Amino acid sequence: MWGEWKGRVRLFVQRFWQPTSACMTCMPGSWGNVLSLAHWAIALQTGLFTGILAVLLTFTPARKLYAHRYGNALIVGCLTTLGDAYSHPSHYRVPIVEHLLTGVISGLIALAASYLLEDRGRRIRAAWARVFG
Repeated sequence: MWGEWKGRVRLFVQRFWQPTSACMTCMPGSWGNVLSLAHWAIALQTGLFTGILAVLLTFTPARKLYAHRYGNALIVGCLTTLGDAYSHPSHYRVPIVEHLLTGVISGLIALAASYLLEDRGRRIRAAWARVFG
């Protein structure tokens, strides 16, 4: 039983930082507003909502998608789109574009993380060894 909950906590943490990072990246003026509390509040709310949805999906048959790299990225992208739409209105001219862009960026971050961080960062450690000997 604890193994399942440990996995859910890990999943929540992953699904929290990926959408938060994507939201910080896609929001207009994001790099100029990195120190803005309001900007961080929106990004953290998006990450929190997405993390909660991701954990709730582990109680459904959709949890099987987390086992596959591309299925995981698709789920993360869709959940981030929902979380971003719930967290705030769009700042772009076309209302849904910011939410979709945030979802796509979050899915790409999840896909990149699955390549780079699997097996305790094996690929990162191998690249580090090649560069620094």
